[in-house]
Amino acid sequence: MFLKTLIALVFLAMLTSLAAGAGFLLRDDISSRRLLVSLKIRVSLAALLLALLFYGFYFGSLSPA
Repeated sequence: MFLKTLIALVFLAMLTSLAAGAGFLLRDDISSRRLLVSLKIRVSLAALLLALLFYGFYFGSLSPA
């Protein structure tokens, strides 16, 4: 149950980072680096999410059915 909650939290953090990135894209000027930082965070969270999913399926915490 803890793994499923952690996966959901990481997914919600990715969506939050996506929304923040869209806001930075619309509001900031061309020299702002906040959009790049948001992208880095989102890519890191996606890698963490994949690692958690692989862990869950490999050790049987998550089942495909």
